Amino acid sequence: MTQQIAWDETGKRTFETGVDHGVLYVLDTNLNTYPEGIPWNGLTTVTDKPSGAGATPLYADNMKYLNLIALEEFGATIEAYTYPDEFAECDGSVEPTPGVFLGQQSRKVFGFAYRTRFGNDSVGDSYGYKLHLVYGAQAAPSQKAYASVNDSPSAISFSCEVTTTALPVTGYKSLATIVIDSTKVDSAKLAALEVILYGTEGGADGRLPLPAEVVSLMTVAAPSAVSVTASPLDEASGVAVDANIVLTFNNKILSEAITVASAAGVLKAVGRGWDTAGKVLTLDPTTNFAGGTTYIVTIAGVVDIYGQVLATSVINFGTAS
Repeated sequence: MTQQIAWDETGKRTFETGVDHGVLYVLDTNLNTYPEGIPWNGLTTVTDKPSGAGATPLYADNMKYLNLIALEEFGATIEAYTYPDEFAECDGSVEPTPGVFLGQQSRKVFGFAYRTRFGNDSVGDSYGYKLHLVYGAQAAPSQKAYASVNDSPSAISFSCEVTTTALPVTGYKSLATIVIDSTKVDSAKLAALEVILYGTEGGADGRLPLPAEVVSLMTVAAPSAVSVTASPLDEASGVAVDANIVLTFNNKILSEAITVASAAGVLKAVGRGWDTAGKVLTLDPTTNFAGGTTYIVTIAGVVDIYGQVLATSVINFGTAS
């Protein structure tokens, strides 16, 4: 059943903000791995700068035949008030003796990770986050401006331009970046990935897993078809006028367009609340139901995180007089 397009629905006005949880991983060229995570304190901005993917038109028979698309590359600008000591070799410095730094040296390849907050109009920026992973990065020489302390002091900020070399991944084009949306992936798998990235207290150090490992870890088994159970039950009677409607799905839900209305077709305003797993939706009427009245819950527009669509169905219940 097709649904009419609706704009600016509650909970669907999303936005992205902030940057935190920066981590540096210097490449071990002998093992071709990123073995140790170092916290990147003072990180202020990461600006993604993809390039390439330009079109080259080809013509035949006096018309455009097709467009050839160039390879896409990933670059970024990193800005921070400071950087880990281990980044010095990535920025062309070598420390032959403590506290002495030699410039214009070979620059090491590194990877890094950071998070951005993901919000919506219902819960603000606590809705979720996006985890960004970057591979094969190299920093270009960058300027640093040192200014006299004055009546408007400010901390010196560090900025560097980053280019990347993509890594091969079986079944996909080579890539240098992965973005993971916490609101859509399996929470247990995301937690397992973050243990790898950040390490554990008194346990293993954090490391940056290669793209193939990330894809393998985050891939979920074939999902079961999406289904729902409801409270009140269909055809229930004597339902309390101050009752909530609780819909429990077997899979995490990505979107829905569920409505509640009286049998006469008058829509009932309800608040929406999801549990942390994204499977239980509580519909809380803004005012009590009318007594001795039949209400219809239309379960429509339900799509789970696997892209599966639940067929539209209705539930009827009657309230106590």
